[in-house]
Amino acid sequence: MKARVHVTLKNGVLDPQGKAVHHALQGLGFAGVGDVRQGKFIELELEGTDVEKARSDVKEMCEKLLANTVIENYDIDIVA
Repeated sequence: MKARVHVTLKNGVLDPQGKAVHHALQGLGFAGVGDVRQGKFIELELEGTDVEKARSDVKEMCEKLLANTVIENYDIDIVA
């Protein structure tokens, strides 16, 4: 089974990478883009078939390593 984790900055946290992408898009003529927030996408290949254990394990991974929970949120999708 796979776990897909989306990590994004919390609201109110400055996003200099997002600002740089926004500026570059405007420079390329994409004037209709309002705001850009950049995050991370992590895909994990997991052993086992217990979806709830997988979700619990991935949550622990996020809390300990994959996300900086002071400034980032994360969302977990388990695909069996």
